Amino acid sequence: MLRYKEKRWDSKRMIDSGGMPSSHSATVMALAVAIGLQEGTGGPSFAIAVILACVVMYDASGVRLHAGRQAELLNQIVCEFPPEHPLSSARPLCDSLGHTPLQVVAGAALGCIVAYLMKNSN
Repeated sequence: MLRYKEKRWDSKRMIDSGGMPSSHSATVMALAVAIGLQEGTGGPSFAIAVILACVVMYDASGVRLHAGRQAELLNQIVCEFPPEHPLSSARPLCDSLGHTPLQVVAGAALGCIVAYLMKNSN
């Protein structure tokens, strides 16, 4: 994917966490919508899928997002260490872990669209 800030192609971003839209949100929302369309919304399968979707999307926009922000701050702190400090040459922490609420909503919308299109293509 193109990294907007650096304006260069970075194929590693294709498998990294974070970014727009949230593929995790799209996947679990597509699952829930597909079950709802196939089996109806009154069964236990749909309820389980909705709960799973809620947990995954909450985690993506909450816990993982804040862990990424903490990693970013820790990386900045380590960069300011003098060269003789034992941690000055430590490998940077991954700071692209979670998603903003907009990225989660975009992923959820994409998942709904994909599930709907797949159902109507059969």
